[in-house]
Parts: sequence; structure tokens; C-alpha cells
Amino acid sequence: MTCEITTGTVAIGNNRPLVLIAGPCVIENEAATLRHAERLLTICGELSMPLVFKASYDKANRTSVNAYRGPGLKEGLAILRKVKESFGVPVISDIHSIEQIEPAAQVLDIMQIPAFLCRQTDLLVAAAKSGRIINVKKGQFLAPWDMKNVAGKLAASGNENIILTERGASFGYNNLVVDMRSFPVMRSFGYPVVFDATHSVQLPGGQGDCSGGQREFVEYLSRAAVAAGIDGIFMEVHENPDVALCDGPNSIPLGELPSLLKVLQAIDGVVKQAAP
Repeated sequence: MTCEITTGTVAIGNNRPLVLIAGPCVIENEAATLRHAERLLTICGELSMPLVFKASYDKANRTSVNAYRGPGLKEGLAILRKVKESFGVPVISDIHSIEQIEPAAQVLDIMQIPAFLCRQTDLLVAAAKSGRIINVKKGQFLAPWDMKNVAGKLAASGNENIILTERGASFGYNNLVVDMRSFPVMRSFGYPVVFDATHSVQLPGGQGDCSGGQREFVEYLSRAAVAAGIDGIFMEVHENPDVALCDGPNSIPLGELPSLLKVLQAIDGVVKQAAP
């Protein structure tokens, strides 16, 4: 059992039903972002599934200096604020520096620490002191038990509103693998655990000047992760992944999402009904 964290109408942890954290990888423009949010809200409404909308205002760790990063902090947060005001849905996005925390905290319900920055003590401490929920992606270079120290930095800074997210571990060059043992290990710390299903099938830098991906495996890893017992599923989705400006190869087409979520909800119901 994990603690329960609530933001708005969404509660995650404590044997609650599976939460979906989803949206396009990056904010491409305002119209597309609002369109994706509305579509996701419709899908989740039909399934009675809690939704947190995600999209990055800046992708600071792109493979190439020429890759699209997003609209930036000011414009991106304004778009995410519009998503909140238009649809009443909680929003999450990445922060990359201490300077971004104060403006981000005025808009974001959940601040996300990217995997590459999960051990940056000053960033973690400053984020924790914002009072917002903090979702930390487990670094591709960390063992799941190492995340206890990451959570400890946040908790020692006065913030127990912590979510830990698995996104795969480096397996040789340009490849990731998911160790299903990581879910019970990280849940044993007492915090809700999320599976980042789409970044886990990424092939980092696998296309030379950009990352590749194997979205055909998202379904299988997601089913396994939900069966292992998780509190939320993180997915990057796009209405047309083949033209997405970031992470298209590992994004799920919006049209395929409802059928996948129905399966995951069914597995989640069985697992949580059997939980002690």
C-alpha cells in the first residue's frame, strides 16, 4: 500500500484506480494542445478514468541542437494554464532549473523532474519547497532501490507529496529495458509509482540525430506493469505520431488509446481487488 496523493479531483495511490498521465511529448502550439487535452478528457470521461494532462514547454535534453524543444517557459505555461482553465484537468510538465520552479509552481499541479536530473540535490530541494506534488523519473542509470535516496531528499525538504516513475534502464547502447521488480521495490518506499510506458520503448539517440522508438511494445509492457501493481500509467500520445515534433516513434496514436486503456483498467481492477 502506498500513501494517497490528491490534486483536484485526481487521487493516486492507496489502492485507488489507475490514473492516466498523458498528452503530447511537447507543446507544439496552443490549438493542438487544447485539441489533445479535449480528446483525452473525452476518452477518460467515457472510461471513468482519472486524467492528468502532460506536455513539455521545453525539452531540454533533445539529441540534436537543431531539434524542436517547445515554445519555452512563458508561452508554454500560458498554454498549460489555458488547458487547466478550459477543462479543469490537473497539468504536469518538466522543470530543468531552479529558476523555472517559481513560475512553474504558479501553473503546474505536478512538477516533474526529468530522469537525467533525478540526482540533482539542489533542484530536488528547491522543487520540494514549492509545495507542489513532485514526480521524479528514475534515471536510466539508477537501480530502483537508489530512488529511496531521491525520495529522501524531497521528504527531508518538507514535502511528502512524491510520485516515483519508472522509465526503463539503459541496456547497452541506444536501448532500454524494464525490470518489473522495480515497481514493488519503489512502492515499498510508501509513495505512488507510475510506469512511463512510452519512454520505456524509446531508443535513445537511435536514429543518429534523434531518438527512435518501438511503440508496438507499449501495450505489452503496460499490461505487465499494471499486473505488477502500479498507481498510474504515463503515456505520450499524439493524433498523428508520424508527424509529431518530438518522440513520435514511441508515442501512441490517440485513436488506439481507448482500447488499450480498457484492457489496463481490467487488469488493474483484478490486481487491486486482490491486494491485501
